[in-house]
Amino acid sequence: MTIQITGVETADVRFPTSATHSGSDAMNPDPDYSAAYVTLHTDGDVEGHGLAFTIGRGNDVVTKAIEVIAEPLAGTGVDDLARQMPLILRALTQDSHIRWLGPEKGVMHLAAAAVLNAVWDLWAKQRGMPLWQLLLSLTPEELVACLDFRHVQDVLTPGEAVRMLAEGRLGHAERLAQLEEHGYPAYITSAGWLGYDDDTVRRLVKDSLDDGWRHFKLKVGGQLDDDLRRALFLRDLIGPDGRLMLDANQVWEVPEAIAAISVLSACDPYWIEEPTSPDDILGHAAIAQAIAPVRVATGEHVHNRVMFKQFLAAGAMAVCQADSCRLAGVNENIVVYLLAAKHGVPVCPHAGGVGLCEFVQHLSIFDYLSISGSLDGRMIEYVDHLHEMFVDPVKIRRGAYVVPTAPGFSTQMRADAVAEYRYPEGGAWAAR
Repeated sequence: MTIQITGVETADVRFPTSATHSGSDAMNPDPDYSAAYVTLHTDGDVEGHGLAFTIGRGNDVVTKAIEVIAEPLAGTGVDDLARQMPLILRALTQDSHIRWLGPEKGVMHLAAAAVLNAVWDLWAKQRGMPLWQLLLSLTPEELVACLDFRHVQDVLTPGEAVRMLAEGRLGHAERLAQLEEHGYPAYITSAGWLGYDDDTVRRLVKDSLDDGWRHFKLKVGGQLDDDLRRALFLRDLIGPDGRLMLDANQVWEVPEAIAAISVLSACDPYWIEEPTSPDDILGHAAIAQAIAPVRVATGEHVHNRVMFKQFLAAGAMAVCQADSCRLAGVNENIVVYLLAAKHGVPVCPHAGGVGLCEFVQHLSIFDYLSISGSLDGRMIEYVDHLHEMFVDPVKIRRGAYVVPTAPGFSTQMRADAVAEYRYPEGGAWAAR
């Protein structure tokens, strides 16, 4: 008997992280990490779970959009999602009414990401595999059929993607054995939030160093003299061999960014992240040319594959930071990973949000096993917040992600966590 999707349930889940300044940066001083959470119910013994990450107000808008966008899924069979996925992708992203609200950006695209990721989670659970393994089990032709190459075929055609995936997975068994032994390299952001005082940063960095971390990111974009003081302070804590990244979270104008980075280069930064507006491709390109050899990293707010195509072609990003919940789920993320590989740009995905670490570990592992075949310049972001809210949270060992083994996309939240932090009626919010 074919298992079918019978219904969609959503929840507006918010965590009061603003109380401790966790997640704070130059543009977002008081975020409440939040999840527009979706569950796909079936008439079998598996469910699919996904979410869109937000930082508080507006999470209810995305949750409502998920309800609207997921309506066509009722009655969809899940026994043959290799055949169904291309139809689901078109239904969720190519509906003319929904496209008019984007197209392929904003609230509706966040909703599409949540629903598509839930479908992939359901598919992986139905197959009894972690998501990265499900992707690897599909033939290149099957996987490419699940992707959308509209408006990027001048750079990457489906046929070329098939060839890249076929060639990329050669020798994957040896690379998997390496990951299982050593893990996937990571860097930590949660020691360097902008709202943390020096004593907090010092304590967190010391604890992180003791746990094996060697790569750190610091939020900048406040007063430049204070940014420099904090950056040199952190460089002194981690030593000359530690890798230090800076993140301005879009706060600077282009000339201001170039001037600021010329000062901050005294701390020997590996990259500067989002130095200006995330939509300004030419601005990022100008900054990248002016500040080399410091790298420009960006992508967490880049809307879709077409924008990434332009960033990469313009030389405006040396590090691609695709976001698993802003692009249209696994489908669009894989297209961007392929585009980045074609341009020789490493993908270090954005994971600074609730659930994002759980998501991107699967995508980065698949990238290493079947697309890039390299760990050179590649790291997954890690924030030490809210993993306890998930049924299958990420596992970290000595500054590296442990390969996940449980079936699914690691996206299912604990039922008691959803009940406690559901906004506004959950116990955590009623108490406030």
